[in-house]
Order: sequence, then C-alpha cells, then structure tokens
Amino acid sequence: MSAIKSVTPVIAKQMMDDGALLIDIRQPEEFAREHIDRAQLHPLSMLTAGSERLVFTASSKIIFHCLSGMRSTQNAALLASAVAPAQVYLLAGGLNAWKKAGLPVQINHQQPLDIMRQVQIAAGSLVVIGVILGYSANIGFFVLSGLVGVGLIFAGVSGYCGLARLLLTMPWNNKTAR
Repeated sequence: MSAIKSVTPVIAKQMMDDGALLIDIRQPEEFAREHIDRAQLHPLSMLTAGSERLVFTASSKIIFHCLSGMRSTQNAALLASAVAPAQVYLLAGGLNAWKKAGLPVQINHQQPLDIMRQVQIAAGSLVVIGVILGYSANIGFFVLSGLVGVGLIFAGVSGYCGLARLLLTMPWNNKTAR
C-alpha cells in the first residue's frame, strides 16, 4: 500500500474533475444536512464494522473526507484498506476546509443539526442558565450546571449520552417526519 497523501480542497476539486471519487465518511444525518456535491456516503461506522468493502482498481483515486479531517486522519489505514489497491487521499481539513476555500456544498436546512451539535447547544445552554440563575436568583441553581458537567463526564467515560437520547425523541429529529 502506498503512502496516504493529504490534498487541499482546491486540489481535491481538480482531482474530482479528472475522475477521482470523493467519499464522505460521516454519519448519514450529517450528510443529509450538508455535503459536497458528487460525494458518496460510506459512513466510517460501516467501514469499521467490516460490513462494507469498496472495490476499486489500482488506478482509481479515492479521496476520503469528514467534517474537520480528524476522523479521516485517525482512520487513514482502515480507509486505505477498505479501498485497496486504489490510490488513497485525505481531504485536509475536511468539509470545513472545503467551505472555507469557497467551494460549493449542498445544504438542506430542513434536516436537523447533527445530534452532537444539539447536545453541545443544549448542555451549554443549561450550564449558562444554571450560572445566571445561581448568581441572580438562588445559589441552588449552580447544581444544574454541576449536574450537566457530571452528565458530560459520564457520557465521555461510558459512551452513553442520555441528553442525546432525549434529543433524538424530539419532533425535529423524528426520522419519519423527514
């Protein structure tokens, strides 16, 4: 297997125009909300589970990307093995860098934000509310901020996020309504 190279968004776009395939490894919900035109979705979770193997020739050029480039970089060897013997490239900076370069993306504002962003918004809001109410109304409201912190620690250690589960039941995240 040859070395995995990173390419800038502009170079990736040129490679795509010359026939390279762009593969988005994010989750389906992330892809549904926003993606690069002509990108194919093959979630990292499917590739790591071994339930998906892509078949290409040695002359094929495959560019993998995620949101920031972190998932692609951390899983580069796995991604390369999933498309061997194709030539593998990583989009440096991922979708964020693509947008920063002024290249077009398809956005569907009717799709909800991905669940982790919703968790960050909700948890951050609860912490701020707890602090404001703790200073202005009753010191007991500081407990709210503490509980959110404990919940985040538990989610990080266990992999189970109760707030994410709760948010998934909200009407805007109801898959049947999409």
